[in-house]
Amino acid sequence: MNVLRIYTGDDGESHFEDMDIEFSEDGFGGLLSSPVKTKSVIFRKVDGDYLLDFHNAPRRQYVVNLKGSVEIETGLGEKRLLGPGEVLLAEDTTGRGHISRSPDGEPRECLFIPLAD
Repeated sequence: MNVLRIYTGDDGESHFEDMDIEFSEDGFGGLLSSPVKTKSVIFRKVDGDYLLDFHNAPRRQYVVNLKGSVEIETGLGEKRLLGPGEVLLAEDTTGRGHISRSPDGEPRECLFIPLAD
């Protein structure tokens, strides 16, 4: 499974990294990843005109798109599009941050899953 990570580099800018989640047999006919300690789950809904200029992630968290898409842009101009079912690991809690916007004018629903300290 691929997870897109956004983090702050030594240059103070946000950067993308593609992460591959490893799985192992769960003994019940499926595969599981290693557990990740989390704090809570936050449900979020935004309108189709969503545009959030440069900002940092408020905390280290997974963002799971449920409905709709989001385009994320780094300070260096690199853009990535995340659709339904895709996962972002947001870790750019310092530096310039990133831009989040609706790419298609459609509403978006997602989960924020803050990571434990």
